[in-house]
Amino acid sequence: MKRRKSKHYKIYKIIGNNIKIKRLEMKLSQEELGFLVSSTRNYVGCIERGEKAASTAFLYDISRVLNCSLQNLFVGL
Repeated sequence: MKRRKSKHYKIYKIIGNNIKIKRLEMKLSQEELGFLVSSTRNYVGCIERGEKAASTAFLYDISRVLNCSLQNLFVGL
């Protein structure tokens, strides 16, 4: 059975793409970012692809590691 995408998929995808751009600018792998925010590479990958919705607290942790404001993760919405 095929999984249905969330009605908020586009929002999650934009946030995930912004995380990926910042992560690559800092030359971090998904595994390294996951370690720095006490998570896993798989979860970071799901967030970046827009497959999962991250909590505000998790996005805040990511923004701190990536040296950007939380607002920067929402650019393009």
